[in-house]
Amino acid sequence: MNHTLPAAASQGSIVNGARIGPRFSKGSAVAVLVCWLLVVFDGYDLIVYGTVQSSLISETGWGLTKATAGTIGSMAFLGMMIGAIFAGRMADSWGRRKTILGCAIVFSVFTILCAFAPNAAVFGALRLLAGIGLGGLVPSANALVAELVPTKWRSTIATLMMSGVPIGGSIAALVGIPLIPAFGWEAMFLLAVLALVIVVPLGLKYIPETLTPASAKGGSVRGGTSKDPAKKSAGFGSLLRAPYLGISVLFALATIATLFAWYGLGTWLPNLMQLAGYNLGSALTFALALNLGAVAGSVITAWAGTRFGPIPTAIAAAAVAAVGLSVLLVGPPVTVVYLALVLAGVGTHGTQCLIIAAVASHYPDHLRGTALGWALGTGRIGAVVAPQVGGLLLAAGLGVNSNFLAFAGAAAIAAVLLTAVGLKIKTTISQGASNV
Repeated sequence: MNHTLPAAASQGSIVNGARIGPRFSKGSAVAVLVCWLLVVFDGYDLIVYGTVQSSLISETGWGLTKATAGTIGSMAFLGMMIGAIFAGRMADSWGRRKTILGCAIVFSVFTILCAFAPNAAVFGALRLLAGIGLGGLVPSANALVAELVPTKWRSTIATLMMSGVPIGGSIAALVGIPLIPAFGWEAMFLLAVLALVIVVPLGLKYIPETLTPASAKGGSVRGGTSKDPAKKSAGFGSLLRAPYLGISVLFALATIATLFAWYGLGTWLPNLMQLAGYNLGSALTFALALNLGAVAGSVITAWAGTRFGPIPTAIAAAAVAAVGLSVLLVGPPVTVVYLALVLAGVGTHGTQCLIIAAVASHYPDHLRGTALGWALGTGRIGAVVAPQVGGLLLAAGLGVNSNFLAFAGAAAIAAVLLTAVGLKIKTTISQGASNV
């Protein structure tokens, strides 16, 4: 079976000298759906640690404290940082399909092995290795999907693709309520086998390759040799020099702040709510509210990003997250807590979806995977630091509110940074127009 799309399908058609994007065929729709399913399992395998964290502290006999539990929580995010940085470049060089499927197999296998970890050190190492696959899948899948859909739908589909992460997190919280008391924390990791035996085979069958060997190397275009020197140097160095340096740094910093808030909440929320006096079942329903808010955020921001632009919408989403998390500081009634967590989910995950959509739209085809890997890879610094900061704040006796304050502050910082992104893009467009 030929898994490489013809050039006309993957690159689009030329009308009056302008590229109008690829046709969105039935095969492309199936490929996008399979990629989305893999992102769902990516989200499940990532968020599952938050659902079992209190069980690991109290039931394993590994001697975990809040601080060490935070460190273990950071291991997957450290792996994600490695995976996101290098998989984006690999996807641009070796092909999207191989990278996506390879990452899916890696995170599934090592997540399953977590159920058999004999101690905290081995468990943390397995989470690190799983994280490499988890981090590599998202930029690779988004790069491929961006090449399968028409340009006008690129921002919307990129945002909806990311709904798979909180849907996976919602599934983790939902199945954890009955599964953990009945079968123990190990069962949560064994569910990752479903991705390995169901979705990966579907990927082998339906996911095409969108880069030809020549285009992956920045070589020939329709039988000729590319004369664009930028395409011959498609790598991280291209992002860190004119004309992309400033915008690349701002995208990275905004992603760091956003992922600090989102993954800090994802790791610590069930434990924080238990410390606030709720039982495990109630604590997991709060996590479910956060993730369902994130799912809603994916849909809302997909529409709003198309209507108003990804950057203005991302600024608003980050502000919504900051407000929602700030409400939790005053100890509101439980109904308001649920509403605040839904808003926090809408805002934090919605902001990240919109950043991905903005990156996918801002950079040229030959740099798109690399740019997504850069933003998500460096952004994982926030995800790595957040669980540790949360644990250290609790270990220092600063209470539950210290976590909510830290995550709200990060969301507010993201709003400021994204405002800077918008201003820089506007300035660049103005300068370009004045030079015409």
